[in-house]
Amino acid sequence: MAIINFVRDYERVARFRLGKFEGMKGPGIVVAIPILHQIQKVDTRTEVLDIPRQTNITKDNATVEIDFLVYMRVDINQAEKAVLEVENYVQAVVGLATTTLRAVVGDIDLDDVLSQRDRINEEIRLRLDAETGRWGIKVTNVEIREIDPPREIQEAMNRQMSAERVRRAVVLEADGTRESAITVAEGEKQSAILRAEGEKQAAILEAEGEREAAVLRAQGFADALQRIYDTAQNVDANTMTLQYVDALKELGAGPSTKWVLPMELTKMLGDLGSFTQSNGGGSN
Repeated sequence: MAIINFVRDYERVARFRLGKFEGMKGPGIVVAIPILHQIQKVDTRTEVLDIPRQTNITKDNATVEIDFLVYMRVDINQAEKAVLEVENYVQAVVGLATTTLRAVVGDIDLDDVLSQRDRINEEIRLRLDAETGRWGIKVTNVEIREIDPPREIQEAMNRQMSAERVRRAVVLEADGTRESAITVAEGEKQSAILRAEGEKQAAILEAEGEREAAVLRAQGFADALQRIYDTAQNVDANTMTLQYVDALKELGAGPSTKWVLPMELTKMLGDLGSFTQSNGGGSN
C-alpha cells in the first residue's frame, strides 16, 4: 500500500529506492511504497542555532566567555548534500561554529574583541559558510550576544572608562574656555577697530572743520583789507595831512623830546607849510 506525502514549498524529500538515492522530490505529492522506498524530509527555511557559551582565550591571553547565534538554512538547490554528506547537519554546524569562534578570537586582542563585534561576526560567518557549503548549508548571519571578560578585567575597564570620561570632561571644559577666550578677544579686536575708525573719522571731521574755519577767517581778512583799500582810495592828500597833524600833536603831548621821522613825513610837512601859506594869503 503506497503512502502519499504532501511536501510544502519550503520542504524537500530525499527518496531512496531499496537504499539507492533517487533524488529530491517536492513540493507537492510524493508517493512512497513501504519496504521499497525510504524518505527523509529536509526543511529549507532559515534556522537559528543558539551556540552555548564558550570560554575563549584572546591573542593577549585574556579569557572571555562568549555566546552567539548562527542563522543558517539548507540551500534548496543542494538539499541532497544535507542528506548524503552529513548525518546531522545541525549538530555539525554547532560543533564547527564553536571551533571557528575559538580560532577567530585567538587571533584578536581583548580590546578588539570587546570593540569589534561586527568584524568578529562577519569573520565567523565567512569561515562557517566556506566549510558548510560542502553540506549544502548556507550560513546567512552570525550575531554575538554577550562577551563577558573576567571580573578583574571588567573592573580595570570600568576604571579606564571613568578616567576617559574625566579626560573628555576636562578636554571639553578646556575647549569651552579656549572658545570663550577667542570670542572675547575677537570682540575686543572688533571694538578696538571700531574705536580707531571712530577716532579717525572724528579727526578727519575736526581737520575739515579747522580748514573751513581758516578759509573763512582768511576770506574775512581779505574782505576787510579790500574794504580798507577801497576806503583809502577815496581819501585825498589833505585828509591824510590832517591825520598826520593829529598824530604829531599826540607825539608832542608825550614826554619824549626827540623823534625820528620818515622822509615821507618831512615831505608831507613841506606840503603842509605851503598849504598854510596859501590859505593865509587868501585870508589876507
